[in-house]
Amino acid sequence: MAGTQREDKSGQQMIRVAIVEDQRDVRQGLSALLGGTAGFEVSAAYRSMEEALKCIEMMLPQVVLVDLGLPGMSGIQGIQLLKQRYPDLLLIVLTIYDDDDRIFHAICAGACGYLLKKTPPARLLQSIEEVVAGGSCMSPEVARRLIELFRTIAPPAGCGYDLTPHELRLLKLLVQGHQYKSAAVATGVSVNTISFHIRKIYEKLHVHSKSEAVAKALHCRLV
Repeated sequence: MAGTQREDKSGQQMIRVAIVEDQRDVRQGLSALLGGTAGFEVSAAYRSMEEALKCIEMMLPQVVLVDLGLPGMSGIQGIQLLKQRYPDLLLIVLTIYDDDDRIFHAICAGACGYLLKKTPPARLLQSIEEVVAGGSCMSPEVARRLIELFRTIAPPAGCGYDLTPHELRLLKLLVQGHQYKSAAVATGVSVNTISFHIRKIYEKLHVHSKSEAVAKALHCRLV
């Protein structure tokens, strides 16, 4: 089981985050950002995936930020192992790499988000909150790479899934990299309404995350 949320002194829910990053300055910067932001706490910061796999259970987080270019075991291998051991763990890639191969294999391994290290701090914090709320996250560049990748894959026969015009419009926004808040602005509805419709889309597509929904939308040429 993944770590449960705790409350701070004001009663606010705390999101517990672990970091797997070999570069000391990046690791310390992320720790300072998360540790200094209300609603977040850092359970641990690891220099390698081997260290994370050995120690993470001592203070199991809800979310793990994972670099891919690690010494020893790669981030993708580690994501797969962590997901096997702790199915509820939310794993977000945070890397400099935006190539098709790493994106595809990270998502297949179990990552529910893929962000580039140039992601602004406020956007990173928002992405973590969205993932904990049941969503997913991708940098715009990654969303575009996924579009290019899945356009080359022929769709299977019989796709459709009974999506309404509104659900198709919302699915298209997800493919374009929109998050709940920006999708709400684009469609003129509340974030809660967006969340409701996204859950319905997930049910119809038989997926569990934004990345899976985007992959299926592109594979089946739904948008």
